[in-house]
Amino acid sequence: MDWDKFPNFSEDEFKCSHCGKVDMQPAFMARMQQLRNMYGKPILISSGYRCPEHPIEAAKATPGVHTMGIAADVAVSGTDAYEILKDAFSLGFAGIGVQQKGGGRFIHLDIMRSVPRPNVWSY
Repeated sequence: MDWDKFPNFSEDEFKCSHCGKVDMQPAFMARMQQLRNMYGKPILISSGYRCPEHPIEAAKATPGVHTMGIAADVAVSGTDAYEILKDAFSLGFAGIGVQQKGGGRFIHLDIMRSVPRPNVWSY
C-alpha cells in the first residue's frame, strides 16, 4: 500500500502489537484520512491491524474486523471524543464502538457493512 496517500498516518501506528504485521485496506485508510482532515488535529491510533493470533482476536469465536484491515481504535476522550464521533458519523463509518469510562478510553471505527451487528455500541 502507498502510505504517502495518507500523510497524517504511518504504517508503524497500525502494526499488530502481537506479530508486527500490517494489512490495512486502502479504502479504510482513505476514510481515516478524511476523518483526520475533518477533525483537524492528530489522531492517536491505539489499535490498528490485528492478526488472528493476537490475544484479543484469538479469544473471540470468530476474528473481528481488525483482522480484515478495516478497523482501528482511536485513543480519545472528552470533547475530542465528541468531535471524532460527529465526524465519523458524517463520513459513514459503519461500526462505531465507544469506550469512554475509566482508563484507556477509545472509539472503535470500522467500515464493515456485510454482517448483522449494531452500528453503534458501548464497551
